[in-house]
Amino acid sequence: MPGKRKARIACLRAALFPLAAYLRGTPELAREAVVVHEGPSARIVAASRLARRAGVRPGLTVAQARNIESGLVSRTRDPEREHTAQEVLLEIADAFSPRVEDGGDGMVYLDLAGISPASAGNGEHSLGQSIMRDMDAAGLPGRVGIAGSKLAARAAAALPRSPNVVAPRGEARFLAPLPLKSLFEDGSRDPSTVQDDDQEILHTLKLWGLRTVGDLAGLPAAEVHSRLGERGTALHSAARGFDPEPLTPRPAPPTFRESQTFEWPIDNLEPFLFVARGAVSRLAARLDARGMGCKRLELSLKVEPEGLHELAIELPAPTREARTLLSLIRLHLEDEPPRAPITSMQLLAHPDVPRQAQLSLLGPAALSPDRLAAVTARLLALLGPNRVGSPRTRNGHLPERFRLADYDPPPPPRIRLEPRPGRGMLAVRTLRPPVEVEVLTAESEEAGSAAPCPAPLQINPLPTEERHVRIEGAVRTAAGPWEIEEGWWREAPALRDYWDVELRTGAVCRIYRDRTSERWFADGVYD
Repeated sequence: MPGKRKARIACLRAALFPLAAYLRGTPELAREAVVVHEGPSARIVAASRLARRAGVRPGLTVAQARNIESGLVSRTRDPEREHTAQEVLLEIADAFSPRVEDGGDGMVYLDLAGISPASAGNGEHSLGQSIMRDMDAAGLPGRVGIAGSKLAARAAAALPRSPNVVAPRGEARFLAPLPLKSLFEDGSRDPSTVQDDDQEILHTLKLWGLRTVGDLAGLPAAEVHSRLGERGTALHSAARGFDPEPLTPRPAPPTFRESQTFEWPIDNLEPFLFVARGAVSRLAARLDARGMGCKRLELSLKVEPEGLHELAIELPAPTREARTLLSLIRLHLEDEPPRAPITSMQLLAHPDVPRQAQLSLLGPAALSPDRLAAVTARLLALLGPNRVGSPRTRNGHLPERFRLADYDPPPPPRIRLEPRPGRGMLAVRTLRPPVEVEVLTAESEEAGSAAPCPAPLQINPLPTEERHVRIEGAVRTAAGPWEIEEGWWREAPALRDYWDVELRTGAVCRIYRDRTSERWFADGVYD
């Protein structure tokens, strides 16, 4: 019986995570001396390479750093950007393994068990290089470590030459020379600090004369447990290369999010759209990497002083075209602008699988799902909501009764068919809403006519009616009436008499008389 496969864990560690998360949204600052600060004293938590070359270090205040580098660019730490950057790291890991654990700010663990090294090229080292390339492409450069435990993988990811691979069953030997403080780093805080709860244990280990991880690993497990309890046992297992807790995979996120806080409030639509263009482009790139499209887009804006402006955009088909999504945002904000300056923004994309197209060898080419989704989304941006889709009939007798469904055309035929001749067929171009007209009838010409619905003789446009289609002239031939009655039990039922008329100009149209109001309307034109 084959032995049990040993676990293999990869650790993704984004370098200078607060700075990388900020530069991801503002890549134009990548060639500047940039620092990210936080707290009331404006302490620097991360500095770019140019700033570090000038002598700026984390822990200094911004004022102290400006005395060292006069051209320093300082930015406040943005939790919204960091949260989005962490989600991007998790998505990168999802592309390589189905089991991914969130390890804290700028750190992600993924389970490589069952992933064949051959599928990654030249083994685990090539796999680590592929992960690093995806991190660089996402604007979050960093390092990768691969080992049999989370602690060893995290320590390997901290080494300068990356990716670093710890040989199977070599975790204890790799960890042995590391300082004891490495056991207490969790990746969610500064590596130079230790959690307050572990300070006492670290102090006790130093009193015992222990200095490295290997010193702790060499102690008897029973003695460590009797003196330090469960926490000491977990640290002893980690020092020997075993994970005291298994990797805990996170559930797949239902949405994709891009968010950021602005350095100063934005009180105009154009500057906001300029900033939002980058966020929408990054969101579209993330959707494209997953082969998904945006079916519903939600925008949440924080406005001064403590207000919130929200809107939701339903798309007729999933799309990942950034220009179309930005046009929809512009359309809705022009219709409902925020009432105060904007301080932060959050975009939520609800993903859906785009329509798939089946290729055909003999038949006509199918519509491209991406292009179809982009066109329908553009129409939605131009025409507004509830005006784009495929019409469907509804129960009733009135011809204007219909409902809109998602436009989902059927697949093309498998064999190309020759078009059949129309043979003089007519198509009616309906007018919605119907155009009111003035109609002179035989009853109008001859008083006392006994005809229940006199035939129309002349159609005149109303002088106050503005329309693109002009229907007027003497009637040459009229056919009808066809009566429609609906809702007889209501207080105001629909009672209409429809006529098809040919005018002396050659135009053929459909008109009807509303018997309740005695008004005439043009319902359509035959082409």
